[in-house]
Amino acid sequence: MTERVLYSYWRSTAAYRVRIALNLKGLEYRVAPVSLVDDGGEHLKPAFAALNPQRRVPFYQDDRVALGQSMAILDYLEERFREPALLPPDEPQRGRARQIANIIACDIHPLNNMGVLNYLTDKYGIDANEKGAWYSHWVQSGFDAIERILSQDSQRGSFCVGESPGIAELCLVPQLYNAHRFNVDVSAYPLIRNIAARCETLDAFATAHPSLQPDAAS
Repeated sequence: MTERVLYSYWRSTAAYRVRIALNLKGLEYRVAPVSLVDDGGEHLKPAFAALNPQRRVPFYQDDRVALGQSMAILDYLEERFREPALLPPDEPQRGRARQIANIIACDIHPLNNMGVLNYLTDKYGIDANEKGAWYSHWVQSGFDAIERILSQDSQRGSFCVGESPGIAELCLVPQLYNAHRFNVDVSAYPLIRNIAARCETLDAFATAHPSLQPDAAS
């Protein structure tokens, strides 16, 4: 079998999601670091652009696919390697899990990724305080909704949906990591923080942490 390779940047929350998923499913893989900052960004160089036309991480390869976009990679892993599942067993639960995941992956993250923040600085000249305010606004807007969703689900369980972590936590834990990194006030979200703390005690989450990646602090 061709080895599994994850092209990743240590601080990329999208790559963080995929690392957790691979760990949860017990799949061996090799991290191939791609710096988003060194030498103007390795992801923008011709060698990586030839691999991934979108020139972003994560990018995943195995014996069947070469695939970008973290949520597409998660879908692929779930369909090919069904156990342990990243999605709950019944349709309503799967819908709730996807709802939480998509608030982060479709609403918060696209407005706060490195490309957007750099564009705001380079094109419009926003300063560090304005950038922080922008970042906090979108995180808190999404977390407000997620905290309400969690609080209203009387059958929620120990995690976002049920008694085991899945696709919702794969998105939530990395986003909370970035919220701390950007000094976002998350004190109003005890359910989110408690679920993330529970996840962080699990090896699959702990070993995926940015600080433990081969390119950490580069």
